[in-house]
Amino acid sequence: MALKNINPTTTKAWQELTTHYEEAKDFTINELFNVDSERKSKLSITDEDLHLDFSKNIISEETLKLLLNLANEVELKDAIQKYFSGAIINVTEERAVLHTALRSNSEEPILVDGKDIKPKIQTSLRKIRAFSNKVISGKWKGYTGKSITDIVNIGIGGSDLGPDMIVEGLQYYKNKLNTHFVSNVDGDHVSEVLKKINPETTLFVIVSKTFTTQETISNANTIKDWFLRSASIFDVAKHFVAVSTNLEAVHNFGIDKNNVFPMWNWVGGRFSLWSSVGLSISLAVGFNNFKDLLDGAEKIDKHFQNADFSENIPVILALISIWYNNFFNAETEAILPYTQYLSKLPAYLQQAIMESNGKSIDRNGDKVNYQTGTIVWGSTGTNMQHAFMQLVHQGTKLIPADFIGFHSALHGLEDHHKKLMANFNAQMEALAFGKTKEEVHLELKTAGLSEKINQLLPYKVFEGNKPSNAITFDKLTPGSLGKLIAIYEHKIFTQGILWNIFSYDQFGVELGKELAKKMLKEM
Repeated sequence: MALKNINPTTTKAWQELTTHYEEAKDFTINELFNVDSERKSKLSITDEDLHLDFSKNIISEETLKLLLNLANEVELKDAIQKYFSGAIINVTEERAVLHTALRSNSEEPILVDGKDIKPKIQTSLRKIRAFSNKVISGKWKGYTGKSITDIVNIGIGGSDLGPDMIVEGLQYYKNKLNTHFVSNVDGDHVSEVLKKINPETTLFVIVSKTFTTQETISNANTIKDWFLRSASIFDVAKHFVAVSTNLEAVHNFGIDKNNVFPMWNWVGGRFSLWSSVGLSISLAVGFNNFKDLLDGAEKIDKHFQNADFSENIPVILALISIWYNNFFNAETEAILPYTQYLSKLPAYLQQAIMESNGKSIDRNGDKVNYQTGTIVWGSTGTNMQHAFMQLVHQGTKLIPADFIGFHSALHGLEDHHKKLMANFNAQMEALAFGKTKEEVHLELKTAGLSEKINQLLPYKVFEGNKPSNAITFDKLTPGSLGKLIAIYEHKIFTQGILWNIFSYDQFGVELGKELAKKMLKEM
């Protein structure tokens, strides 16, 4: 049941892509549109409220055909089936990879170690719902009888980045509770959060599978000490809950066993926001919105499983990324959401993508001789237009970009939203088609700058031919955000299969931790 080990560079499709690249590297997006008036409709995919336009890429129909052949040659379909069925695809850690099961509404059993995990997932969801409702309604009381006003999530990595990004992304849907996140072991971080809260009305959610993570437990103990300056040890149970598997350590901390939420080893940390790790999300926006988030992701799960590869959004995005990374030698990708709500999405995707596919050993245990992983970075529009987009437009590097937009504004400021989306579309247009010498010449002449034409002309020319994808939704909702994250999760998986690497371990983070422990003892 393990994944098949197929070195992509040995496939017929890879050889054909290598040959094809010699022609394709001279393609211009402008010419590709000129020769095919229907290019935009041909290179677009719509699925309910979701639309992907990938026409502004340096790809022809032949390029796309060869990339799809590559997906078939590495047996991506077989890998997808194993991914969803609970096969041990995280071979180095002997684990299944089943974050998709956390959002499945299907009655079909999924077996791990011979046992169906679906009942446990449903029990966990019921517990999250009941607990969230109790806290949000004010029925959950602190040690002085007051209702909870603030939630503090204590975690790091996947136990922080996902929930933090979602809570920020869904601020429009938040309830009366204020939500804070503590992650860095830097004491200044936790100190600043403590300045904002009242021990009588704050609930702390400690998220740590082992309950031994240095940063998380250091912060939890500091917060507990702060709390005990005004409360007693018997009050800890009213203000601290845990998401963990280490029941003994949680009990020793003072947390009631009924207030421990489960984690499972078939869910990787950076894909865990769909589980009890998302408790802070449910508290911040309510369980119904949390469930809508899961349901949105499940719709993409079904799309990824069932859509033909030529109409499969995660597959297409992964193949285009491989094309630039492995043939054009583009090393980075920009993630550019045109909503301030998703300001934390690039940082979230940095972990999801770079921790997953930052690998140099293939599934045979051999060192790879081709590039894997992409460096992901970005910011929100239109802020980034006044920052790093100069380099993307006129720099020397090829930087493919994903532009993420929403057709409707949540607060209804239509004038603002029209300007935002005008910039969204204009940036992609400028990147793709640029501005020619002739256009600059005419522009300068019209502006009465004829005497400066020779001086300014080279600086004002835009070469264009900078690729981008447009990912758009009707509106930013819990459901559409769930879809967006699931798209990138499945893109990560697809790239890992294509590169013949294991995407779901992260041994690369361990050496620094081990050395830090040794140095701490020496200090």
